[in-house]
Amino acid sequence: MPLVLQGSGVSNGIAIGKAYILERDQLDIAEYAIPPERLDEEIIRFRAAVATAREELHATRAQIPASAPAEIAAFIETYLLMLDDHTLSSVPEEIIRKQGCNAEWALKMQRDALVRVFDEMDDPYLRTRRDDVDHVVRGIQRNLLQANVRADTSHIASLHNRILVADDLSPADVVLFHNKGIAGFVMESGGPTSHAAILARSVGIPAIVGVHHARAYLRHDENLVVDSYHYIVVADPDDYALRCYERRRAEREKRKGELRKLRGLPAVTCDGVTVSLQGNIELPEDVAALQESGADGVGLYRTEFLFMNRTTPPHEEEQLEAYLEVVKQLDGAPLTIRTLDLGADKQVESISSASRSACNPALGLRAIRLCLKDPVLFIPQLRAVLRASAHGPVRMMIPMLSNIHEVIQVLHLVKETQNNLAKEGINFDPQMPVGGMIEVPAAALSAELFAKHLDFLSLGTNDLIQYTLAIDRVDDEVNYLYDPLNPAVLRLIKMVIDAGQRFNKPVAMCGEMAGDPHYTRLLLGLGLRSFSMHPSMVPEIKYVINQCNAEKLDRHAQQLMRYIQHDSLDSLIDALTQVN
Repeated sequence: MPLVLQGSGVSNGIAIGKAYILERDQLDIAEYAIPPERLDEEIIRFRAAVATAREELHATRAQIPASAPAEIAAFIETYLLMLDDHTLSSVPEEIIRKQGCNAEWALKMQRDALVRVFDEMDDPYLRTRRDDVDHVVRGIQRNLLQANVRADTSHIASLHNRILVADDLSPADVVLFHNKGIAGFVMESGGPTSHAAILARSVGIPAIVGVHHARAYLRHDENLVVDSYHYIVVADPDDYALRCYERRRAEREKRKGELRKLRGLPAVTCDGVTVSLQGNIELPEDVAALQESGADGVGLYRTEFLFMNRTTPPHEEEQLEAYLEVVKQLDGAPLTIRTLDLGADKQVESISSASRSACNPALGLRAIRLCLKDPVLFIPQLRAVLRASAHGPVRMMIPMLSNIHEVIQVLHLVKETQNNLAKEGINFDPQMPVGGMIEVPAAALSAELFAKHLDFLSLGTNDLIQYTLAIDRVDDEVNYLYDPLNPAVLRLIKMVIDAGQRFNKPVAMCGEMAGDPHYTRLLLGLGLRSFSMHPSMVPEIKYVINQCNAEKLDRHAQQLMRYIQHDSLDSLIDALTQVN
C-alpha cells in the first residue's frame, strides 16, 4: 500500500526513482580541557581543519560544470567567505585560549551563539541562513574529528536517477549529487528558502524539504515519487499511480521545451495585456541567472548581506560598488534596491548597540524603524543608492512601513541627502522613484494614503500573510495555517492593487506568491500587472500569463471578491485557477 509523506515543495516537477537513504556519521562533540602548554597546538589543529574545509570547497567549485547556473558558484563563494570571516576563523581561537577547551567544543559554542542570532530574525529567508552556518561548521567539525565528509561515498556512482533521502544537504552536496545524475531530493529538515533548496530549484531538480523522519519511514531501494507540485513524497506507488506520474512527468518535460522558447518573448495575455516579470536577487552574481531567465529586470535586490557577518557596517563606497556592479550587468534594465531589512539584534556591532534587548524581534526595532532611529547607519545607504541612480534606472524600496509618518521621515531624509549630494557636486537622478513594501496589515489598510506619497508599492506577501494570520511559516508546528488564499489576505492584496490604480501608481508583488503558478491567474484577475520572483520561475509564470485572458479573469475575480466570505469561496478559487 502506498505511503504518502507531506513536506514543502521546492521546485515544480516530478521525479521517479529508487530511494537512496543517505546516512551520515553523527558528530559526537565532547568538551575536554586543554593544558595551557598545549593551547597553541590546539589552535594550530583548528586552523588546519579550517584550511582543509576551504580546500574541499575549492575542489567542489572546480567540479561545477561551465553550463551550471551562476548561483551555484555564488553559494560556494559565500561559504568560502564565511570560512574567512572572523566569527568562524578567529572567535573559536579566542574561546580556546580563554576557556582552555578543545577546538571542537569552542567551535560548537560559537556556532550556537551565531545560530541564536539567526533564529531571532523575523525574515524567514534570512532566518534560514542559519543552515549555512551549520553546513560550514559541520565541515570544520568533521575535519577536526577526522570523520567522513560524506557517507557511502563508495556507492556514489550508483546514484543516477535515484531519489536521495537525507537529513539535510548543503549546496556543496547538491552540486556533487547533481553531477552524479540524482533525479530528486527528499530532506527531513530545511526550508524552501535554504541555499540547498534554492539550488535544487535553480538546476530544476524536484525536491521536497521538511519531511520529518523520512529516513525512518522510507526504505532503501523502494520506488519513490517526488511530487513537488503537491508537496508530497509517494512511497511504493501502485502501477496505476506510477503510470499517472510518468505521464505527468513526460508532459512536464515537453513543457520545459516550450518554456525555453519564451525566453526572448514578452509576457502578454491573449487579450493584449502586458505584464512585467522581474526577479529577486541578493548578490551581483545572481544577475546572470536573472538574465538567463528572460526577466525584465530586478524587482527586489536584498542588501542585507552587505551588512552581515562583520563587526562594522559597510561604508558608502563599498555599497555603491556593489550596486553599480548590478547596474552595469543589467545594462539598462530596471533595478529596485530594498534598503536594509535587518533588526537591532543582528550581527553588526554598531547595529546591535541600538537595542540590546527585544521581547519579540519580529515586532521590534528592525528594517525602516531601525534605519530611522539610526541615521548614521541609514544615510550612507541612501547616498549610495542615489549615486547609483545616476548610472541607470534605479528605484529605492523601503521595507516594513507601518504608518505614514515613517514615509514622511524617509522622504525628508531622501530630499536632505539629495541636497547634500548636489552641494558636493555628486551626480544622482533627482527623479529616482521611492516606493514602499506593503507587508504590514496596517500599511495595506492605509494603502491609499501610502499611494499618495510614494512612487510605487510592492506587496511583500511573505510577511503580509504571516502578520495577518499571526503565524510563522517557518515553524513546523503552525505553518499549515500559512494560507495565501485566506479571505483576509485576499482583501488586503486587493486593497493595495486598487489603491495603486486609483492614484496611478505601479503596484508589484515580490513575495513567494508572485512566483507560484497556482496563484498567477488569481493575481492577474485581481489587477496585478508586475510580478517579481526567483529567476528560475520567470519562464513558468510567463507561460501561464501568455495563456490567459485578462478581461475574463477580471470578471471571475470580481465575482470571487463579492462572495469572499461565502461558503463556496474554495470552489470559486479553484474555478478561477482553471480560467485562461
